[in-house]
Amino acid sequence: MSYLDNLFSLEGKIAVVIGGSGVLGGMTAKALAQASARIAVGYHRHKENAETLVRAIEDAGGSAIAVHIDSASAEGIEKGKDAIVSQLGGVDIVVNAPGINSTTPVFEIGTEEWDTILDTNLRGTFLSCRTFARQMIEQKSGGSIINISSVSSELPLSKVFTYSISKAGINNMTRFLAREWAPHNIRVNAVMPGFFPAEQNRKILTEERRKSIFAHTPMARYGEPEELVGALLWLASEKASSFVTGAVIPVDGGFTAMTI
Repeated sequence: MSYLDNLFSLEGKIAVVIGGSGVLGGMTAKALAQASARIAVGYHRHKENAETLVRAIEDAGGSAIAVHIDSASAEGIEKGKDAIVSQLGGVDIVVNAPGINSTTPVFEIGTEEWDTILDTNLRGTFLSCRTFARQMIEQKSGGSIINISSVSSELPLSKVFTYSISKAGINNMTRFLAREWAPHNIRVNAVMPGFFPAEQNRKILTEERRKSIFAHTPMARYGEPEELVGALLWLASEKASSFVTGAVIPVDGGFTAMTI
């Protein structure tokens, strides 16, 4: 095995991807599988997508299972975790990738919409972190938890009010849990993507907004999902990022570095 293969290999590791049936989650699951991890694709509503992803991973020579996980429910996450441990034997890596958004203007946001977004994005991530960290502590093996944030967590972008608040909470929570669980050798970090167009956000990426985004992005383009892989694999690897915890890593083409 080469030096780089050894540094980033996830051979023998079990990785759980919450929200694995989505675009970002699916790309993450494939990347971790290519690094030799065994994958649990966590899905809530899109079982067929998750099963299709599992087949794709297996066709490429990897190992994966699909597991139903209601990420907004403590009981649902616990059941999902139990199923994963029963089938795969444990948990070493968790990627929390669920995310929903809404473009509703601030004065029109209802409490139900507010609660749904925060429950899915923030509460669900917290419940997942806590549930799987307990499993890692029980295993006494440490582990890596990677949360998915957003550049909107630091900058007040228009049209994503509640989403931005949920992601800002994820940044704070990531740092807090990193401090809390470091004695157990559990590393907690976050990846903070810039603009990676997907179905859930294409509706707000008008031509006018595209020009505005590119003007504020030094690299003057959108990101491609594959460009998140390097940061994710780095944070997942206990060798490559063994002393990294509490970090929020921007992958944004320079968006958060731009001022005037």
